[in-house]
Amino acid sequence: MVSVGSPLLWSLFAAFVVVALLIDFFALRQQGAHRVSMKEAGIWTLVWVAVSFVFVGLLWWGLGGMGEDAAARAMANDKALEFITGYLIEKALAVDNIFVFLMLFTYFAVPPEFQKRVLMLGILGALVLRGALILVGAWLIAQFHWILYVFGAFLLFTGIKMWWAAGQEPDLDNNPALNWLRRRIKIAPDYDGERFFTYKDGVKLATPLLVVVLLIGIVDIVFAVDSIPAIFAITTDPFIVLTSNVFAILGLRAMYFLLAGMHERFHLLPYGLAIVLVFIGSKMLLIDIYKIPVAWSLIGTALILGTTMVLSLKIPPKAGEAQKPRGAYPFGSKEKTGDHE
Repeated sequence: MVSVGSPLLWSLFAAFVVVALLIDFFALRQQGAHRVSMKEAGIWTLVWVAVSFVFVGLLWWGLGGMGEDAAARAMANDKALEFITGYLIEKALAVDNIFVFLMLFTYFAVPPEFQKRVLMLGILGALVLRGALILVGAWLIAQFHWILYVFGAFLLFTGIKMWWAAGQEPDLDNNPALNWLRRRIKIAPDYDGERFFTYKDGVKLATPLLVVVLLIGIVDIVFAVDSIPAIFAITTDPFIVLTSNVFAILGLRAMYFLLAGMHERFHLLPYGLAIVLVFIGSKMLLIDIYKIPVAWSLIGTALILGTTMVLSLKIPPKAGEAQKPRGAYPFGSKEKTGDHE
């Protein structure tokens, strides 16, 4: 499998990720537990987006985007376009992650000042999972071309499922993962600061914060399984796949606090994400019949997401929808059979 990722590029990228995470950890520790304001979240979101575009600009320049070699310029343009398209798709899918995180935080009544730490751990887990799955996916595609059809069918199925679940109420009470944890872990009734374990009457108990972290880990796995095939529909270059994923994830924590208070405004966005997955899945299934240009994938994804966001602002949510955080996938949705005790 051909990749633009030279040893130097891989080393520089790895060093950047380590430095970015260290800065994030240091800032998290210095600030301590506190409520993140919309202004702070907006600034950090813009910073991460700017850093991502600086990276792709440097990559484009390093691959010969401004050189005299026409072939090098063409390759640089293609790789930059692949990165931007992959980044947009992964960023869009991350929005659904955010809605599920919001659902978990609301369900467990996680205090806002504790949410930063949980999200940071979730991001670390997502980075590890994405890296592992991308390596496995790249190897599978290199060895078995037909695996692309499996990825395409999976995305098509996921998109249809997401469309069906988007308009329904998520039900954590009957969630299998949560019920499995409840049967195996003794959970304290209250939080104990940012601790994951506490003692009550001499008995060691897990705090609800640990349960939230474990559930977010499960969410990371489910969404990683969705998003990796989506990016492979755009490019099979492991370097572009990994870098676009990582840059989309690094800004996830800031984007959560920016969008957490706006989820009601974009209530139709899950439908847009479902259409994007169906579109990308269809693109992958047609790869040997007609290869849809990356530029068209970028334009199509942007139009779909933009349209659903505009329609969300113009069409009010149905009665009862605005009261519940939207996180239809991956937990599914059922009619509630009883109140949570």
